[in-house]
Amino acid sequence: MTCRIAFLLVPGVHLLDLAGPAQVFGTAAAFGYPYELHYVAERESVPSAQGLPLQAGTVWPELGVDDLLVVPGWHVPDGPDPDLPLPLGPASLEALRAHHAVGGTVASVCAGAQALGAAGLLDGRRCTTHHDLQDELARRHPRAHVVRDVLFTTDDRVVTSAGIASGIDLALHLVAGRHGPAAAAQVARDMVVYARRNGHEPQASAMLRYRSHLDDSVHRVQDLIDTRFAEALPLARLAAAGGVSERTLTRAFTRATGGLTPLRYQQALRLERAEHLISHGATVEAAARDVGFDDARMLRRLRSRG
Repeated sequence: MTCRIAFLLVPGVHLLDLAGPAQVFGTAAAFGYPYELHYVAERESVPSAQGLPLQAGTVWPELGVDDLLVVPGWHVPDGPDPDLPLPLGPASLEALRAHHAVGGTVASVCAGAQALGAAGLLDGRRCTTHHDLQDELARRHPRAHVVRDVLFTTDDRVVTSAGIASGIDLALHLVAGRHGPAAAAQVARDMVVYARRNGHEPQASAMLRYRSHLDDSVHRVQDLIDTRFAEALPLARLAAAGGVSERTLTRAFTRATGGLTPLRYQQALRLERAEHLISHGATVEAAARDVGFDDARMLRRLRSRG
C-alpha cells in the first residue's frame, strides 16, 4: 500500500530540514518502496531560510492511517521571543490534530516540534528538538516531556527530531520501521550517510549498527547475510558474493565492522531475531531452530555473553 508523505512547509523553512527526509523517502521510492511525496503550505510560494523560494500546493492530499505528515523546521531568531507567534494558522494545526486522531503518524524536524505542540500533540509525550530550542519548547508546552541529547524520539505515532541532519535519521528510522532495517541500510548506503544511533540509546538493529562504512565488497556480503542469515553461509560463498578472496574478505569485513568476522555478524543477526521471537513467547529451542542453529546450546551461549 502506498504511503503518502505530506510535508507542511512554513515561511522560513530550513532547506535541509525538508530536503534530508524528502531525499530518504524519495530514494526509498526509487528502490521500489511505495512512497508518494506531497508538499503543502498555506501559500503557494514559501520563502526558505536560505533564500531559495519553494512552491507548494495549498490543497491537502487525502491522508489515511498509513500516511505520514512531516513538519520541517524553520528559522527561529536568536533569543526566542515568548510572544513570537507560530508561522502556522489554525487550519494547519487542525490538519495535524486530525491526521493523528484517525491513526496517522506525525513527525517534526527541529522547530517543527513547536507546531506539534501547538496542535496539542506533545502533551504527555516524549519529544525533542534542536538543542537551542529545547528550553523554549519546554516552556511553551509544560506537559510535554522534552528529551535532551537524542537525535529523535517516538511516542504514540508522534516522532520528533533534533534538527537539521537528524531529520535524515528520523526518516531512516521510519523506513526501517515500515520495511525493515535492511531497507533503511540500503537507502543510507545510497545516500552515503551513516545510519546513526538515537543519541545514547541502543541502535535498533545490527543491520544498521554495522553498516556505517563505505566498503562496497563488504556491503555486498552483508546484503547476502542479511537476507539469508538463517542459512549456512560458507566463507567461500560470501567471498564470491563480494568479489574478493576469502582472506581479503575476512580482513576487510573485520575492519569495516569494527572487529566482526562474517560469522560473528551472522550470529549477531541470529541472536537479535531469536531475542525478538523469545520476547513474543517462543521457547529458546524453537527460536534457535527458527534462526538456523542446530540446537539451543549456541543460542544460550550467545545470550549469556550479552
